[in-house]
Amino acid sequence: MNGDETAALKVRDLDTYYDRAHILHGLSLHVGAGEVVALMGRNGAGKSTTLKAIMGLVPAAGGGISFRGQPILGWPAYRIARAGLGYVPEDRRIFTDLTVEENLEVGRRPPREGHSAWTLERLFFLFPNLAEMRARRADRISGGEQQMLSLARTLMGNPTAILLDEPSEGLAPVIVAQMAQTVQALKGEGLSVLLSEQNLYFAAEISDRAYVLESGGVKFEGPMAELLGDERLRRTHLSV
Repeated sequence: MNGDETAALKVRDLDTYYDRAHILHGLSLHVGAGEVVALMGRNGAGKSTTLKAIMGLVPAAGGGISFRGQPILGWPAYRIARAGLGYVPEDRRIFTDLTVEENLEVGRRPPREGHSAWTLERLFFLFPNLAEMRARRADRISGGEQQMLSLARTLMGNPTAILLDEPSEGLAPVIVAQMAQTVQALKGEGLSVLLSEQNLYFAAEISDRAYVLESGGVKFEGPMAELLGDERLRRTHLSV
């Protein structure tokens, strides 16, 4: 990206509070079309809050958010989703009493002009594990498979950009590798992806750029390769 003038998602000077606690402090970021961007930082740095604020799940006290050139700050979450911004929460929030296929049908939305529609067939090709258990109740699949189901259900809404909250957390290495392949495939489809992540190696494998957050502010912005090459920065802001 050469800057944020043509960004698919743009956040400017965002401030948020939880009660009296000031969480995000003038945070700015952008994500280009077909770009994967990682939000890095320790627990409590503000990564998940940033995604929730973009999605309209946490009210913003100031700043601006635009998606595909349209201001969305203050919109309810359902309206933001209908505009084409998908959200995969950390806690998955699948319907455990429905089957895998029924969960996917719940997320179905009409195709978007200029973008290929996600169908059950395409999703089962992308997520072969889910194809094998399409008739199984969601409470009878593994945590990693539930994470994949949550992402697949979001894709059924035919988004043009996706927010992923800690997609690799708690997953077995083989599932983390599958998730990385999936995100790379989505990038190949032209989707923009903004993910909150603590696993540097997972983020490095799939991300073009990174923002490092600390105490609700941006401490670093740049190519992922630059972050990987700066040991002092990683030790200061990412080490536990």
